[in-house]
Amino acid sequence: MPQETSVDLTAAYASPTNAPFGVTASIPAAPSSSVADRTAYLAALRSAVADTQDRVNEALTRRMEEDKVRDGAAKPALDEDKEEENYGEEVQEAD
Repeated sequence: MPQETSVDLTAAYASPTNAPFGVTASIPAAPSSSVADRTAYLAALRSAVADTQDRVNEALTRRMEEDKVRDGAAKPALDEDKEEENYGEEVQEAD
């Protein structure tokens, strides 16, 4: 039986408000069970996981910004100066 030549690392994201997306990275499989080959495989896996995490974070950050813009049109704008002035304090609103 031939040995697998690569392994896929896959991350998938689904949301009720955004289109789903996925990230896939192909990692060369270790050609043997030697320590050097397994070490090289784990190094490639670590690198692929970090790259996948960066790509997912970028996509989620972009979606958060899109959500803010979309939701901002439906909500009244905050007075940012007032919010900053009262940060960390409980403020009673006058009726």
